[in-house]
Amino acid sequence: QAKPEVKSIVMPDSVTSIGNCAFYGCSSLTNITIPDSITSIGNNRFYNCSSLTDVAVPNGVTSIGSYAFYGCSNLTSIAVPDGVISLGDHAFSRCSGLTAITIPNSVTNIKDSAFSRCTSLTSITVSTSVTSIESGAFSGCISLASITIPDRATSIGNGAFNDCISLASVTYKGQTYTSKSTLTTAFGNNVTVETDIFNNAGLND
Repeated sequence: QAKPEVKSIVMPDSVTSIGNCAFYGCSSLTNITIPDSITSIGNNRFYNCSSLTDVAVPNGVTSIGSYAFYGCSNLTSIAVPDGVISLGDHAFSRCSGLTAITIPNSVTNIKDSAFSRCTSLTSITVSTSVTSIESGAFSGCISLASITIPDRATSIGNGAFNDCISLASVTYKGQTYTSKSTLTTAFGNNVTVETDIFNNAGLND
């Protein structure tokens, strides 16, 4: 149940797990201390914690669940630990204050809409280990001007970069492309591309 009056939370080291939706809708929560004993951030954990500005994800965390930080619109930065192997769908969707994100090498799959509508996001470092970018993963990231697709990528889902209206260049295998058609040709048989992955993006046709 949402508790909009809660502003700050410090969890003791004895806490080893937190249930899904634990802080759902705590719209006044500005900071939280998560103990090192936590290894998973579950589904909807901080959903619509729209005032959250400061959260440190412990290095022992290996998974960040679906909608975990959805709608945390005042979150400007977050460090995803190197040990995280799973990022759920919509994990950081609508984090409209987020300006940069680094996806660690432990992550191989960027799930549906994981960073969609992060409208202030200007810098994305995608790990070289990523093989799959799913549907809508970065859709609506209107401030994103460039991105590098990992050499190991084998699939890009429908609408992965839709409405990225500032996206002017994409780097793939050391080459930078400004045209959708030449980039699609470069993917060749190496990358399975669904339709309209760059619909309404800034790239030339």
